[in-house]
Amino acid sequence: MEYRILDKIDSPKDIKSLDVRQLQTLCEEIREYMIECCATNPGHLGASLGSVEIAVALHYVLNTPEDKIVWDVGHQAYAHKIITGRREEFRLNRKKDGLSGFPKMSESPYDSFGAGHASTSVSAALGLATAAALEGKKTKVVAVLGDGAFSGGLAYEGLNNAGASKTDLLVILNDNQIAIDKNVGAMHNYLLRISTSSTYNRAKNKLWDKLGANGLRRIIQKFMRSTKNFFFRHGTLFEGLGFRYFGIIDGNNIEELVKTLTSIVNLKGPKLLHVSTVKGKGYKPAEADQSIWHAPGKFDIETGERIHQEGAPLKYQNIFGQTIVRLAKENPKIVGVTPAMLSGGQLIDMMKVFPERTFDVGIAEEHAVTFSAGLAAAGMLPVCNVYSSFLQRSFDQIIHDVALQNLKVIFTIDRAGLVGEDGATHNGSFDLAYLRFIPNLTEMAPMNEIELQDMLYSATTDNYSGAITIRYPRGNCEGLELPTEFSYIEKGKAVKIKEGKEVAVLSIGTIGNKVKKAIEMVESEGITPTHINMRFLRPFDINCVKEVTKSHRAIITVEDGCLVGGLYSAVCEALSDTDNNCKVVGLGIPDRFIEQGTVAEQLRECGIDAEGICKAIKYFF
Repeated sequence: MEYRILDKIDSPKDIKSLDVRQLQTLCEEIREYMIECCATNPGHLGASLGSVEIAVALHYVLNTPEDKIVWDVGHQAYAHKIITGRREEFRLNRKKDGLSGFPKMSESPYDSFGAGHASTSVSAALGLATAAALEGKKTKVVAVLGDGAFSGGLAYEGLNNAGASKTDLLVILNDNQIAIDKNVGAMHNYLLRISTSSTYNRAKNKLWDKLGANGLRRIIQKFMRSTKNFFFRHGTLFEGLGFRYFGIIDGNNIEELVKTLTSIVNLKGPKLLHVSTVKGKGYKPAEADQSIWHAPGKFDIETGERIHQEGAPLKYQNIFGQTIVRLAKENPKIVGVTPAMLSGGQLIDMMKVFPERTFDVGIAEEHAVTFSAGLAAAGMLPVCNVYSSFLQRSFDQIIHDVALQNLKVIFTIDRAGLVGEDGATHNGSFDLAYLRFIPNLTEMAPMNEIELQDMLYSATTDNYSGAITIRYPRGNCEGLELPTEFSYIEKGKAVKIKEGKEVAVLSIGTIGNKVKKAIEMVESEGITPTHINMRFLRPFDINCVKEVTKSHRAIITVEDGCLVGGLYSAVCEALSDTDNNCKVVGLGIPDRFIEQGTVAEQLRECGIDAEGICKAIKYFF
């Protein structure tokens, strides 16, 4: 497809000679290009379609990369990447050795700050702006965040500090009324209600620019604030935090955006521009179903039909969703909690059946955990469903609010292990390790979908207490037929999958299926190792491990978590006080961040695909 203007844009400098009509054409071409690329190479499409004009207007008005743009999460930043010298590379977005799906400082000087999690932009931008002021630079700094990020506490911490500091900073609130699922909470309702008066803003700006920092200005400020109640029914939270508030303007109108940014970008102090955009803008299927088209996978451009893999097994998320509904029907104390991952984590199944017992608390992982703790303190049985990389944000709450008080909260940890194309910001590399040393906590991981449903069932019984974590990966199950009845799993007990000799392979979680395949491969060469599914990292089956050392000369641990602090560390600790000659070798995620690629490519890079495990086993024979 020919892109008349876009093909000539190799940096933001190339757009500065364009007139407004050409800018609009450029925005349309960027959308067509994004749709073309994402149809065959999936990504986070919806939010980026809606924020094209924001990216173009900012680079048109600012002098980047000397001026800084900080994108919150990064779901909005595809247009930014395309016009900052990465147009052709965007075709390899989220591929191994290609572009990251998120802003990344090491990738481009135009990426002022990396991001993959929500609500970080204001704090980071304030740091950049403060550093510029300290060095006497005239750098302009802009933070762009979606309205969904306002359910995260870090956004308010940044706004509170920025407003009090009086630092020159512009925050753009991109308000499209939806994050992944529909936004929830009081802030969402506030943004829906908030209105603006063009008469008020014109009067305020004229007076503000003409007045100096004197007594008259302070008198006029008081007058304008009181007069504002006439124009605004609900007042403005942001001005209460110390920001000059502008908006709401049409964020998909490039002419209005350029005019507004040009007018306010040089104003001193903290400023907030509230823009309204349409998520999925310019592509009817994406506008019609904004949740699905947040990250739709492959699709047919002409029809908008999403391309599904025929006959694919259920995903682990589906098993969780089905099982929690079954359990909730039997136990009225069970409630579901999720921080803005209602459909992604499949708690939406419970929402449909028990809407009064299912809570989406927004992008607020810390709150989700402490809210769950409060529910548990009142005698309920909360199941808090959260992605592994997002659970990291609530580490203190797990310790202080749940474990310390020995409250029973079941954490179902989705997207554990390597997640593929989302890369380092979303890999669930650390939960096995950082949960292992917390008292009053049970940590387990199923090898397959049958164990997942049985672990969920077992966790709800009275034999399990305190914090309970169950981790499982993104993606398809093993294709096993699920029993109609649940089976109880004894806490802290490993299970032997295969009896062998010489070498014992100890695995935890679904990576055990790669071990199973590797053992089948080496058996054809007459090698018969033992395979043990540890299932629990806490409490840890020390007796099982010590028993293995009596009849095997080597132990290989396999985990899809970081080697430091996980299963490998647990085995080494268990054997540290024993007198044996059993060698321990650990396979897992090495001590570095694993970048984007397919899950298969990431497993291969870490040496924990079937071939890598096979090689490790054969080393001892």
